[in-house]
Amino acid sequence: MKFCICGGGTGGHLMIARSLVDSAVKEGDEAIFIGSTNGQDRRYFEHNSSFSHVYFLETLGVVNKRGLGKIRSLWLLAKAIFKARKLLQKHAVKAVYSVGGFSAAPAAIGALISGIPLFIHEQNAAHGKLNSILRPFAKRYICAYEDSSPIKGYPVEEVLFQKARVRDEIKSIIFLGGSQGAKAINDLALGVACEVAKRGIKIIHQAGEKDYERVVQGYKDLRVDAVVVGFSNDLATLISHADLAISRSGASTLWELCANGLPALFIPYPHAAADHQFYNAQFIVKHNLGWCEREAEGLDAKLLALLDEKLEKKSRALMHYSKKGVAKAMIDDMKRVVNG
Repeated sequence: MKFCICGGGTGGHLMIARSLVDSAVKEGDEAIFIGSTNGQDRRYFEHNSSFSHVYFLETLGVVNKRGLGKIRSLWLLAKAIFKARKLLQKHAVKAVYSVGGFSAAPAAIGALISGIPLFIHEQNAAHGKLNSILRPFAKRYICAYEDSSPIKGYPVEEVLFQKARVRDEIKSIIFLGGSQGAKAINDLALGVACEVAKRGIKIIHQAGEKDYERVVQGYKDLRVDAVVVGFSNDLATLISHADLAISRSGASTLWELCANGLPALFIPYPHAAADHQFYNAQFIVKHNLGWCEREAEGLDAKLLALLDEKLEKKSRALMHYSKKGVAKAMIDDMKRVVNG
């Protein structure tokens, strides 16, 4: 079957798209991608061979714009919807799967106007504005945080399950600031580095490319050995060596840690849209799978207090909440609905 995946803007949305297209290709299906010239869409998929065709339309977010900025965004959206409809017709697309983000709007709305079945994946516990608007018109609405979701779990790479293990004692710790890094987490890591090293705990640190040199120099000044990377495409290997993560709580990272059985102290990005990272982390706290703290003074002490925790119960429970083959289940479900 030929279908379209749309959405993006940020890495979290685009990683869902990658999981879906990789699963579809394995099943012998074909997918095109419609994203935006803005955001990270080009970086992820301009040279991706899994999609038969990729398109990037000029769009901007609408929700946070005001005045003339909102008018311009709406005008660009209207033009992009027209272009997306033509692309869906050109490729005889049978269904559209939206992974959210402002990049999804043209193809998702174009699908509804054209009578093409729309499927939606919501990656966050606090639902995006576009997804909330389009939800009543979608054939399926998939969300890992909702008990009512027809498909449970979150699409993550199979390698994270392959490298999963049960943690007990904390012998190593990893600091994760996301693809761009996070100064607050980098500063926290340097602030506790001496005490962590004194306890014989190894440090792994993904610092972000912009802050990489400062963090490396910081460890040198402290005379603390640490494995520091700016950005890594092999997150699975990095986290497989750790027993505790200190991390932002973007959806993809959160569920990757779950799949690997790695407990975490989540420190949500305070400026995330609709505070969605905080609500993502609250799902973990509610089910007693990990911890969450806001950016504030006293984080050093709260982190150090966790270093004597026994993690086996949380680690096993994290694996229980993660499910293999979610992307395949989403694709199979879409085909069943479309084929009646």
